[in-house]
Amino acid sequence: MSATEAAPAPDAADAPPVRLRAAGWDHLFTGEHEELRVAARRWVEREVVPHLDDWERAGWVPSSAFRRAGELGFLGLSYPEELGGQGGDPVHEAVFQQELARSGSAGFAAALGAPMTIATPPILKFGTPEQRERWVPPVLRGERVAALAITEPGTGSDVAGLRTTAERVDGGFLVSGEKCYITGGVRASHLVTAVRTSAEGGHGGISFLVIERSAPPKGSEDDVRALGRDRGDGISASPLQKLGWHASDTALVTFEDVFVPEDALLGELDGGFALVMANFAWERLSMSIGAVAAMEDVLERTMAFVQQRRAFGRRVVDFQGTRWALAEMTTTLEACRSLTYETLRRHVEGVPALREVAMAKLLTQRALVDVCDRCLQLHGGAGYMREQGIERALRDARLGPIGGGTDEIMKEVIGRSYGL
Repeated sequence: MSATEAAPAPDAADAPPVRLRAAGWDHLFTGEHEELRVAARRWVEREVVPHLDDWERAGWVPSSAFRRAGELGFLGLSYPEELGGQGGDPVHEAVFQQELARSGSAGFAAALGAPMTIATPPILKFGTPEQRERWVPPVLRGERVAALAITEPGTGSDVAGLRTTAERVDGGFLVSGEKCYITGGVRASHLVTAVRTSAEGGHGGISFLVIERSAPPKGSEDDVRALGRDRGDGISASPLQKLGWHASDTALVTFEDVFVPEDALLGELDGGFALVMANFAWERLSMSIGAVAAMEDVLERTMAFVQQRRAFGRRVVDFQGTRWALAEMTTTLEACRSLTYETLRRHVEGVPALREVAMAKLLTQRALVDVCDRCLQLHGGAGYMREQGIERALRDARLGPIGGGTDEIMKEVIGRSYGL
């Protein structure tokens, strides 16, 4: 008699839903963090999830969603109170990132998360008091959207090879060049932009400018979307069509002799490469945190599905192959969670974790792709259909091994950290 026959499982209707929450991390996630999790999940389930299919089809998250998140205080969780933030710690932001990832749309998570995770932190860390006061509070209120513009058509992960130039002129700079794959680039009110300010090649001669765009017109969402692409200020943004992340507008942004005043220089002139590297750590760690939550979500949904779906007169979960697949995937989840949460702990405590951040991103992004693919397989033909949301999870996950630094770059970082 097989183990399956000896211990028949209860009827699917009697099986409680599986929850793959972490245990043993109370030292990292306090009661306050868990209260935030409950509030964020309630907002996502009630006010976001019902609209996600429409937003995915439109390729656009409405401005009202940003404003609502700002009203609830979700966009400034780890930002200082004097700038309109909540004065929390990175774990508060990590919790919110997880709940965005559990929404079922990485595009929505990126649209809402990128301004506070990758675009505004450089202003907070390197900006003058005047710059912080000017550009941070409107983003935290959800009234404006910031975008980080580093990647170019011919550079990708090779930041040192960027070609967008900023020529010194009286009172500021003239910026010309192209940026691509810019999250929020169509709607952004200002772009934190890496430019080359000297002829010195390589890592030297890179600076950051906060480039403001002309205010979008007041009117319908369609007006803002259409006119936001080219507002007559020398900046144009063309939306890009993608495999996944459909709800997030991703743009090719072109600058044509755009005048940028000198007071928009962020940090030191020709010192921008240090800013790039400082920003990468939290971006990559945030991606790892989101991947753990997304794995958790897709596995929970798959466990519920295989308990209900029947084949050959049995529940799908009653087949040994199904249970073994789930056993392997939950083991992968726990390994990813442990590495990611330990790295988050080090980050919160201010312990250098360059190697661990690269390891966490390398492990979690590829693991999420594999888990989503295997979960889709367990759904059979239903998984290939849009109704289940598993195909979206797989499409969305595929960006992980590329964005924020490719797997190959992560391996280089890890290898060099050992002196190799």
